[in-house]
Amino acid sequence: MTEHSLRILVLGLGNDILGDDAVGLLAARRLRASLPASVDVLESAGGGLDLLDLLEGYGRALILDAIATGEHPPGTLLEFSAADFQKVIAPSPHFAGLPELLQMARQLTIPFPETISVLACEVADSYQIREGLSPSADAALPAVVARAERIVASWVSETGSPPSPESSRRRREDSGLDN
Repeated sequence: MTEHSLRILVLGLGNDILGDDAVGLLAARRLRASLPASVDVLESAGGGLDLLDLLEGYGRALILDAIATGEHPPGTLLEFSAADFQKVIAPSPHFAGLPELLQMARQLTIPFPETISVLACEVADSYQIREGLSPSADAALPAVVARAERIVASWVSETGSPPSPESSRRRREDSGLDN
């Protein structure tokens, strides 16, 4: 295994002031304390091409986010793999989602995760401006964290992912300890 294939990222996505959209960020914050130091835990309010830089150089990535499909009750935990995002159907040429990032990384030979999993919590409204989660998202948060811990534990046991100096640095920077 290469060093690249051993690196694991947990990436929480969302926005703290958009209520339930923060579920991925809050899960990442809880996971930061419980995951091995060899796992980088980052948060981002960005999307699209911003994620290209964050995912580059990792062998495995777990993305935590909110999702509003309208097909499941709020609080339902959904799991996706990169295979679920293979068809590129961007809503506009100015948008880049996960399918476009995967395609771009392949075309530009960017070292991108070989395994990408998305753990998403169904929410009723990810656009309502407010701090704090709705009761359904708040009740689902422990299940998001527990499932993420199991996924990462299985990856760590498969790879024997060793701690790296960069992991410790990125965890500190992201948590605001370097300020």
